[in-house]
Amino acid sequence: MHITVAGKQVETGEALRVHVTDGLATITGKYFDHALEANVTFHHDLKARAGAYFCCDINLKAGRNVFMRAEGEGVDAHRAFDVAAEHLGKRLRRYRRRVNDHARSLAAQREAPPVEEARQVVLHQRDETEAEVEEAMPATNGHDHASMVVAEQTTEILRLSVSEAVMRLDLEHRTVMMFRNSGNGALGVVYRRQDGHVGWIDAPAA
Repeated sequence: MHITVAGKQVETGEALRVHVTDGLATITGKYFDHALEANVTFHHDLKARAGAYFCCDINLKAGRNVFMRAEGEGVDAHRAFDVAAEHLGKRLRRYRRRVNDHARSLAAQREAPPVEEARQVVLHQRDETEAEVEEAMPATNGHDHASMVVAEQTTEILRLSVSEAVMRLDLEHRTVMMFRNSGNGALGVVYRRQDGHVGWIDAPAA
């Protein structure tokens, strides 16, 4: 995990950097060992509670599109980090529990009959030479040559909430997923955008 430690009018010496690195390694290793990046910033805050002269902000990228933030105050920078790290640990623990619960739900769904079945087709992507040849050929059996089927199989459309669909997309490392919205019964699609965010297409209910 890449860790950045910075201070705004606060000295961040080697001892503090080691304390931060060891603390984050302990927390992420216990609750979420796939964390990618952490930015830790120390500063003074005149609005802090009495005696708390230092503040610490932790911004953690725990996974794809999983960002967490925690804050802490203390009489020194070390104490401020410890408080922020404790809050971060609680949030990571809740997130891990949610992921585990969802994984068990996915396992139960695999054992249950599919909610709906659909046809999944893989089409051949033609190059320019193939396109020129096929355009000169007459259509047969009511189909043109523009869509050549490479593979065809049955897939499942599960009834999920939007948050469950996004979670499943992330857990299974998919790029796109169609689902039946458990809230309104309409078909929906979640997909991974090029910028890393998740998009959601919400079709109107029938």
